[in-house]
Amino acid sequence: MTLHIPFDNTYAALPPVFYTKQAPVPVKAPELLAYNAALGEELGITAGEQAELAEVFAGNRVPEGAAPLAQLYAGHQFGNYNPQLGDGRAILLGETVGADGARRDIQLKGSGRTPYSRGGDGRAWLGPVLREYVVSEAMHALGIPTTRALAAVTTGELVWREQGGLPGAVLTRVASSHLRVGTFQIFAARGETAALRQLTDYAIQRHYPEAEGPMGLLRAVRDRQSELIAAWMSVGFIHGVMNTDNSSISGETIDYGPCAFMDVYHPSTVFSSIDRMGRYAYSNQPDIAVWNLAQLATALIQQAEDPQAMVEEATEIVHAMPALTEAAWLRRFGAKIGIAEATREDMGLITDLMQRMAAGQADFTNTFRALVDTVSPDGGPARDEFLEPEAFDSWVSGWRARLEQEADPAAVMAAANPVYIPRNHRIEAMIEAAVAGEMAPFERLNTVLADPYTVQDGAEDLRRPPAESEIVTATFCGT
Repeated sequence: MTLHIPFDNTYAALPPVFYTKQAPVPVKAPELLAYNAALGEELGITAGEQAELAEVFAGNRVPEGAAPLAQLYAGHQFGNYNPQLGDGRAILLGETVGADGARRDIQLKGSGRTPYSRGGDGRAWLGPVLREYVVSEAMHALGIPTTRALAAVTTGELVWREQGGLPGAVLTRVASSHLRVGTFQIFAARGETAALRQLTDYAIQRHYPEAEGPMGLLRAVRDRQSELIAAWMSVGFIHGVMNTDNSSISGETIDYGPCAFMDVYHPSTVFSSIDRMGRYAYSNQPDIAVWNLAQLATALIQQAEDPQAMVEEATEIVHAMPALTEAAWLRRFGAKIGIAEATREDMGLITDLMQRMAAGQADFTNTFRALVDTVSPDGGPARDEFLEPEAFDSWVSGWRARLEQEADPAAVMAAANPVYIPRNHRIEAMIEAAVAGEMAPFERLNTVLADPYTVQDGAEDLRRPPAESEIVTATFCGT
């Protein structure tokens, strides 16, 4: 059977000011590590033999109908504006329209140098490729909007980093689009208003056809991002690098670099090795999302004949975001403690627990999941997560009293609190094994994390927080 991808490309039909047409750079000896057959079927792909999949998803053969290109964008990186970024190690092969009617990009990451590589080699090594594959698919299973992983291929070449020569790899990523806040910023900053208007129209047509004009787009992005950030917070996810070039206007999680899930809960947790000031710490993510939205607003209003006339409306839209995020947060965290429709009166109960969790060094995921078994009067496994269980005991009576108003709190909690997350030490162990040629840990993680809300036989070890010797204190971009 021959590989067939039913491309239907729209971004490549835009003027070349938005991209550079370029094929991926071939690699020495591609070998397929993983292919997400279920996702491929959703995309309408007819899969071929493994060797053919490896050739296409490594970039050695451009499939019929593809329109390979590197996208142009700018962005604020840690608050500082970089006037030109772009796909420095990625090539957009094209788009498909799936059986569900959804249009999606298919992109190769690690596919070689482009005009936007800024001195880099345009390649990726195996570790970050497998990390993004596992974590993005886990996020999808958790029900959180995200890019997806379609394939992972090794290249037969070494990639040179500070650690020395590392096995090269290419990830095939699927997204609703790769339009970012930074895509709008670059044309606004250059004063290219015609391009900015065309990009705005394209984004509305592709993602938010009900939106009216630039401010309608801004409002729609705000609403999606508010929900996304609350979803991240609810599973203890820390993106790590929330630069505007990593902020998707579709409301999907994009660019899994130094991302991580918390083990022990603390609001100021940071993993990213490059986030030395804690700008993108766990608790800062809602505020950073507002900041990023303000940058999008600033860009969008530049296309108006009278930009000042849009300022008041844009300001109102941006200023409404914290309340929207808080409402989404309350809904999700209310469910995490068994309240189907939480109100502001429940906020104190939730935050009190989390303050006690931080003081008691309680595991984020395991504590919330243990509440399912703590509902009964004699149950109490959640207290075992605290250094001093009495801190939990003095909270639990008020919680149980509140749950008397709920019909089925255990079911609500079971649906809101995952059993399994991609824990950092398990990801690192998986990467180490893969570098040594052992893919079983990668395959096992993907299997278990595909059903994160169900207790699975033989997977107890994947629930366990890291031992002291296993704790991961820093994560890296991997570029």
